[in-house]
Amino acid sequence: MKLGKRLKKIDAMVTAEYDHIWDCCCDHGLLGAALLARQAAPFIHFVDIVPELMLELENKLDRFYPNIAESNSQWQVHCIDVAALPLPEFNGKHLVIIAGVGGDLMTELVKAIYQKNPKLDIDFLLCPVHHQFTLRSQLIQFDFRLKTETLIIENRRFYEILLVSTPKSSNSSLSTISPTGDLIWQSNTPAQAKIVADYLKKTLDHYKRAQLSRHAEVQYIIDAYSAIAV
Repeated sequence: MKLGKRLKKIDAMVTAEYDHIWDCCCDHGLLGAALLARQAAPFIHFVDIVPELMLELENKLDRFYPNIAESNSQWQVHCIDVAALPLPEFNGKHLVIIAGVGGDLMTELVKAIYQKNPKLDIDFLLCPVHHQFTLRSQLIQFDFRLKTETLIIENRRFYEILLVSTPKSSNSSLSTISPTGDLIWQSNTPAQAKIVADYLKKTLDHYKRAQLSRHAEVQYIIDAYSAIAV
């Protein structure tokens, strides 16, 4: 199966500097399979907690990508909670990809992984479904640094994608992370400018509704997004 626009963009943001790539909440493994096919790293790990999915995926990988000694990219399937990734068992630089889950859950997963492995060399490639402000706030609290970020739209849904580094793997040239985003609001085409403007309006409308209907204390978030000039 072909990758959709969102997964294609995530795939394109993966460079060849990692020893282990962890495709978390991998579902049917489409992204990990694409990374495996182009040998994006020596080891590709597929992670999900659903046994039936993992068994089906393992059978397909055995068929199409057998782990042979001559291969430049090996794979392994892990039927575990993402919060329990066995990163210390594997030496080298890690990229943990988490996509397709809400920002609240993603925040908890990143927090669990990082707190268990504060001294490991880890980057995170994150694409939350919502609650991006919550996720970004946690990344800032941990002093993660930004490698790059982008904004896309697929099937009329907006997605922020962030590539970030832990303090252990960061270098001094990397930027701090903005709670509302920085690079995602930049555009160099009329089409991207419209995406940016539409996303900003949608985000502000969401928090204003939350403030009115649930009396949520989000004025500081509204103020932060209102200060963005696009």
